Amino acid sequence: RPECVVRNRQLVQALVGSRPGYIRQVHGTRVRRLATIPDAPSDDPSVHTDFPEADGQATALGGVAPMVLVADCLPLAVATTAGVGMLHCGWRGLAGGIIAEGVRAVRELGGDGPVVAAIGPGAGPCCYEVGEEVHAAFSELGPRVRDGRNLDLRGIARVQLERLGVGQIHDVALCTICAERSLFFSHRRDNGMTGRQAGIAWLS
Repeated sequence: RPECVVRNRQLVQALVGSRPGYIRQVHGTRVRRLATIPDAPSDDPSVHTDFPEADGQATALGGVAPMVLVADCLPLAVATTAGVGMLHCGWRGLAGGIIAEGVRAVRELGGDGPVVAAIGPGAGPCCYEVGEEVHAAFSELGPRVRDGRNLDLRGIARVQLERLGVGQIHDVALCTICAERSLFFSHRRDNGMTGRQAGIAWLS
């Protein structure tokens, strides 16, 4: 319901205390660099806003909160002491290099210091069954990210982060598909008719 979307956007901004950055996610690898405070979407539900296409955002600005919307894909935060980013990590983005691009973005913003990452709730290896064409995209990782027909998105993310030199990785290890229904939206569990939860990061 559009009026609920508007109200939730307002609540998020009030809770975070920073302007969320909005994007149109396309399962790609582009990470938007936020060098200025972005425009807010209209509070009029009838007004459509054309957000820029990207699947991640990063910034070194205070007062801005990079955000992605998910409902089984992983929301993944990356940060240095001077920069922060949020990435939308579905299997296509993981296969294409969204994590490498996100780590590159925060390193550009925050210098050569250590990068910290946090993996949020998403489809877990317990429930995420995929076809052979998807498994083929990660075949070089071997059986550690596969259990029968199920794929381990968070395991893939962890391997990629480690290969990029990210030494501190937090993982909530929650599956959006089989967790308590009241906790998360899930595109797969709800047959595509569902909402989105936000992954948000900001400099404090």
